[in-house]
Amino acid sequence: MSRASDLQQPVTPLLRFEDFSISFGSGRREKFAVSHLNLEIGVGERVALVGESGSGKTLTALAPLRLEPEGAKSTGRILWSGGKQSSAHPIDLLSLPIQDIREIRGREIAMVFQEPMTALNPLFTIGNQIVEAVQVYQPLISKADCMSAAIDLLKKTGIPEPEKRFHSYPHQLSGGQRQRAMIAMALACKPRLLIADEPTTALDVSLRLQILDLLKELQEESKEQGGMAILLITHDLNLVKHFAQRVAVLNQGKLIEVGLTSQVFKHPEDPYTKALVNSAPVRDLAPVMPLAPVLLKTENLSVSYPGTDSVGWFKQSPRHQVLRKVGFELKQGQTIGVIGESGSGKTTLGMAVLGLLGDSAAEITGDVDVLGTDWQKLKPAERRAMRSSLQVIFQDPFGSLSPRMNVMQIISEGLDVHFPKLSAAEREARVLDILREVGMDRSALTRYPHEFSGGQRQRIAIARALILKPQILVLDEPTSALDVSIQKQVLALLTELQKKYNLAYLMISHDLAVIRAMSHEILVLKAGRVVEFGDTETLIRNPRQTYTQELFKAAELT
Repeated sequence: MSRASDLQQPVTPLLRFEDFSISFGSGRREKFAVSHLNLEIGVGERVALVGESGSGKTLTALAPLRLEPEGAKSTGRILWSGGKQSSAHPIDLLSLPIQDIREIRGREIAMVFQEPMTALNPLFTIGNQIVEAVQVYQPLISKADCMSAAIDLLKKTGIPEPEKRFHSYPHQLSGGQRQRAMIAMALACKPRLLIADEPTTALDVSLRLQILDLLKELQEESKEQGGMAILLITHDLNLVKHFAQRVAVLNQGKLIEVGLTSQVFKHPEDPYTKALVNSAPVRDLAPVMPLAPVLLKTENLSVSYPGTDSVGWFKQSPRHQVLRKVGFELKQGQTIGVIGESGSGKTTLGMAVLGLLGDSAAEITGDVDVLGTDWQKLKPAERRAMRSSLQVIFQDPFGSLSPRMNVMQIISEGLDVHFPKLSAAEREARVLDILREVGMDRSALTRYPHEFSGGQRQRIAIARALILKPQILVLDEPTSALDVSIQKQVLALLTELQKKYNLAYLMISHDLAVIRAMSHEILVLKAGRVVEFGDTETLIRNPRQTYTQELFKAAELT
């Protein structure tokens, strides 16, 4: 994918924020989520709005469509020059009656949301939802023409077999296909401005670039109608470099820097922007000892599920193979990074190693040895006793921590199971010790997960795993829900803990920069098979398989 070209000449203003603010509360309790923002998006321009969680990006994106959350108070002006009403003079979207805003939504300004599974209606087919959008733009055309237009949009967005997918429900599509369907819906009304709020966060790195390539192609096609502008909301700076012509940086609701993308990335002015640009993970691994013992080993590990396709009254459909004869050895003090696209079997591998597939319909064959013991043949009580040696840290710290338990209860829960004879004082002492290890103090003990930032919640999750003194940690996308600067801190903490306690990590991630920084070896999965496995730097410099080459190229690792 080629880099975004910088703007060579001034563009005609399409959307302009003037002294725009969003606040909650009133009087002394009034808090500003966005403060005195001045930003312009031109006709046919691609602008990226970047910043960490809580910086005000999404609130700013929702404001032109008046979709701010309840209780929000907007001031200033948002001037729109792209509609019929605004052909002579810009109109202030904040002063328009809501019924007029509804006429603008979709027709003139469309939005692609971060998670298509929640934005799409699960009870209607993809085709019906696109047809509904087409009818908004062209209410007089026949149903057959609407269906034809919807199929054409699906085809244009690159969905395979669009006639078949027209009749599919959202859950029957992959993440990338759902996002393409969302884009098809957004483009059905041929808007002048497309707002894309984290449209690629849930996608693999190759799919991310495909989606942004698609947006650029569709923007190019729209030039006959005057050119569609795109406002991209994201925290993925690699995508910004490739996609945006200009970038605006928000910090705590304030616009601190705006300019041409190449200029901002090469010569950032504000210290916050410099920190964002230089937030790439740092590789600082200790070498694996030559005679380090093998702590985790799999041989011919395969996982399959019952088939779902109907093949007749008396025949069972073939089982769906998710993993196919996967084998590797994880040594003490070593990290193996597991990569691959969605559906490649990464998470299933982690769950199989942890022994968390036993109650499902999965059929598991092959061997999993944990600390020299056959994990598959252990009785439930025996496996439970060994779980203190094999722990997991999940992707979403907020979802994996009980909202009804305070930090003391969350971290000490494992102690209650594995060390029930500890006194209350001994239990508290161990919790305090591990909290200090992850950079937190006693004040956190009585607080609940919602009172902490994302980075702090992940530190609590790490403390919960480490308090049992495990030898092996499975890290399932441990930083994907975090901002880039916080991600860097958490990865540095994991590296430090590995060196101190000689921990073994099995790290699952679609962020190849994280994998490169953290892994001694990389295991590449495709359709459940290991297609490459070897030393991290050697594999990145000389990937043998085309699949691996494409993964690394998409992440700019080669």
